[in-house]
Amino acid sequence: MTNRETPMTLRRFFSGLTEYTFQSRLGVVDPPLVDYISDLLSRFVRNDSIYRIRNLTGRPVAEVGEMLAEAEARLGDARRQVHRHIGDFTLFWAGIYPECLRRLRGLVEMDRYNDYCAHGKRSYRIASSIDTEQVEETPGDVLERLSDQFELCAYGLREIRREWERRDDDEVRSLLIN
Repeated sequence: MTNRETPMTLRRFFSGLTEYTFQSRLGVVDPPLVDYISDLLSRFVRNDSIYRIRNLTGRPVAEVGEMLAEAEARLGDARRQVHRHIGDFTLFWAGIYPECLRRLRGLVEMDRYNDYCAHGKRSYRIASSIDTEQVEETPGDVLERLSDQFELCAYGLREIRREWERRDDDEVRSLLIN
């Protein structure tokens, strides 16, 4: 295994939690959507995946507004990938760590959350509508469903976080180390 891969045990951990939360607790039986969210958690374990969008100077872009500008400056597959990443980025933070959104500048707390989610929903919608020349592992219909069900998916991610926090800390720590 290379340093860039997520350990298989961690992938199985996220997959199990995601399936349990979405199917058993929320009643969402949509395997492609559930698999996408599980994969999102596995990818975003790595900080370089969260901040993978780079500007022209190569600096990682950490603000949604900057990412949107980068998306508008690109065409085709590259534009689709940036919009997909914006959707993933906003879904991850709105779902797993919504308390971090309080640190964003200039907005009242509820407006901040709603505005943040609106950017994610819009970006997933745009990504779903861009025809790709490459064989894409994420079909446009999954991205469209992520846009339509963004708030439900964010809620599901919050439930996943609650579940993993209920788990024994040693069990989770051993998954992260192995």
